[in-house]
Amino acid sequence: MTTAGERTTTGAGEEMHALVERLYPLCRSITGDGVRATLEIVGEYVPLQVHEVPTGTQVLDWTVPQEWNIRDAYVADSSGHRVVDFAASSLHVLGYSVPVSRTMPLAELREHLHTLPDHPAWVPYRTSYYKPEWGFCLAQETLDALPDGDYEVRVDSTLADGHLTYAEHVVPGQVQDEVIVSCHVCHPSLANDNLAGIAVATFLARALAQQTPYYTYRFIYAPGTIGAITWLARNAERVERVKHGLVLACAGDPGQLTYKQSRRGDAEIDRVMRHVLAASERPHHVNEFTPYGYDERQYCSPGFDLGVGSLSRTPYAGYPEYHTSADNPDFVSPDAMEDTLTLCREAFAVLDGNRRYVNLSPYGEPQLGRRGLYDSLGGRSDAKQAEMAMLWVLSLSDGEHGLLDVAERSGLPFGAVAAAADALHGAGLIKA
Repeated sequence: MTTAGERTTTGAGEEMHALVERLYPLCRSITGDGVRATLEIVGEYVPLQVHEVPTGTQVLDWTVPQEWNIRDAYVADSSGHRVVDFAASSLHVLGYSVPVSRTMPLAELREHLHTLPDHPAWVPYRTSYYKPEWGFCLAQETLDALPDGDYEVRVDSTLADGHLTYAEHVVPGQVQDEVIVSCHVCHPSLANDNLAGIAVATFLARALAQQTPYYTYRFIYAPGTIGAITWLARNAERVERVKHGLVLACAGDPGQLTYKQSRRGDAEIDRVMRHVLAASERPHHVNEFTPYGYDERQYCSPGFDLGVGSLSRTPYAGYPEYHTSADNPDFVSPDAMEDTLTLCREAFAVLDGNRRYVNLSPYGEPQLGRRGLYDSLGGRSDAKQAEMAMLWVLSLSDGEHGLLDVAERSGLPFGAVAAAADALHGAGLIKA
């Protein structure tokens, strides 16, 4: 496992940032063509199976809503100048705004305007998914500059029966047991929340496809809350295959890595993430589970109780730019996204390699020299560490302890322990 001082860039950070910039202008919501356009672009990087679930479909305690699409929206002054323009930013319209075409005085219009007085230059992100409403979001300084008078207000949108869209990408493994990696694709022009998560998930999938992983990895690109609920409803009979999972969000900001544990708190993914973060010497936080946040709360709901944690840098609502126009591509960096990607790869390497073994020569210490295992260490700078790793693996290979247990108890790097297990397995001294 690499340490903070040993990490090198691979160029993936720049590619991920380019993907964020490409996706940024699209107007996404929990349904609609913006989600489809997003998935179409992601599909250029990894093949996707796209699912369309009709409006009115019962999904657990929820119902798939009507599909929302928008073509244009603006507020124009008496001269026809657009003082608020959806074409300039998808954040300018209240998400799921119903159609409107009216002229009204500023005093009446104010009831439908949303600003951030504490950050007068920023535009907020607001939605009204399940209550018919219309509105606009704008900078406080823009609102302050508007003179009294009449304004033309238009939202050219449709709310009609359609579909909820989500997608999956599967990296086949040696076993059918699955690890799910989930990210939400419903937010409009917000780079960290969650275009960075989409980008990291996509490049993680590409990296895993270059290997032969032990687990099957299923990547889920779905709208927040209703999308994860829909996936669970449609996969309830096979969800028992899901052994581990990770939700990716806010993956590109300059903050420290933060892992939120599963509802269980002692799931294997929790242990792996705690171990890898500590071993990497990265500054980081590990937080307890709360039933609020991203879609980990759906996967961890008590009926499913999956071992799914959440990885971010600064958590939701933990940075001023959250859900504002300041969460733009300049706010996320290639280095931060690459660091998040690297941590995910390190964690999944441990998760994938955390096998349990049985010592086939458990009565006394087996003679390693006559099997060539000591000879293989000759001249290695880490010979003592490798020898200790072999002895620890032999000692704890009782069918009850995994390699992560060995690494934690011995204080040795997981990579050294896994290499020792490979050598001992090859020499016929342990079996899986």
